[in-house]
Amino acid sequence: MSLEEEDVPVDLPDLPQFSAVESNKLSIIGRTLNPEKQRMKDLILDMPRKWQVYDRVRGVALSSSMFQFTFKYEHDLEEVMRKRVWTFNEWSIVIDRWVENLPEDYLKHLLVWVQIQNIHVNHYTKEAIEAFADNLGKVNVVAYDPIKAQSNDYVRFRIFFDVARPV
Repeated sequence: MSLEEEDVPVDLPDLPQFSAVESNKLSIIGRTLNPEKQRMKDLILDMPRKWQVYDRVRGVALSSSMFQFTFKYEHDLEEVMRKRVWTFNEWSIVIDRWVENLPEDYLKHLLVWVQIQNIHVNHYTKEAIEAFADNLGKVNVVAYDPIKAQSNDYVRFRIFFDVARPV
């Protein structure tokens, strides 16, 4: 190849043998947040052990920072997604269920629980807590009910945290 040549896209015909849609239905796509510290080869080998699905999942390195795991059974995939937040080499990874048409924000958010303490008594309302949480990310759950007893000195909420933002 010459450096002067432009890459010409290859158009594949819309034939069943060229589509992985059916085989992707039981898969997750993920990305590492620190590729220098999270070797893809090790991640592909280690995550099935962490998930306890050694012989029921197949991992594929899609790039140096992206991966795919295809599960044999729906319940295994659902269990991994239920726990949602996973780490590898002491760094978080972002995972989500495969979808045919990727949304713009795909794999850009990490679902995390956050605790806040020392809320001023005059601002101890669900709306105030949601407003605070909204500054950190898209609110998923606020674990606070103003009509129930509160025995902890903190309030928890779960947000979709934009992984491009500093913590």
